[in-house]
Amino acid sequence: MFAPAIYFYDVVLSVHIAAIVVAFGVTFAYPIIGVYVTREHPRFLPVLHSVQERIGRFLITPAATVALLAGFYLASDRDYMGKVWVIVPLIILIGLLGLAGAFFGPSEKRAGELAARDVAAAGADGPVALSPEYQALASRIARVGALASLLVLIAIFFMAAKPGGY
Repeated sequence: MFAPAIYFYDVVLSVHIAAIVVAFGVTFAYPIIGVYVTREHPRFLPVLHSVQERIGRFLITPAATVALLAGFYLASDRDYMGKVWVIVPLIILIGLLGLAGAFFGPSEKRAGELAARDVAAAGADGPVALSPEYQALASRIARVGALASLLVLIAIFFMAAKPGGY
């Protein structure tokens, strides 16, 4: 009997893994970038927030959606849908997609607007004083971002360790 060198399931699995890396990999750099830009180049904060909002809209959400669709195929092809190691990451991924649209996108847009206002108030050469409103929103984005990163790592653990087995 002829066995293919590679199975469709394996192709979809690689697409699923790649989509997760593409969707969420960059988000682990956001805290480092945010702290650096805030401390060293606060005039670029409006651009940073604009870029983060666009990455969310054009990279994270589409790639996470591909991961979700590929994951549905993988789980249904092998009858894994009732397994805890599928259910937990599925709930996490759907929650992260919800956060992207309901929290991160609008919050990054608003943070960019507030930062632009604060930069403009500093004048051409004056020091940028970030308003309490901006600082509170940036802090909230950072806290929710840290939670989202933790959830990504929890989902990866469940997918790799497969608690409860196959």
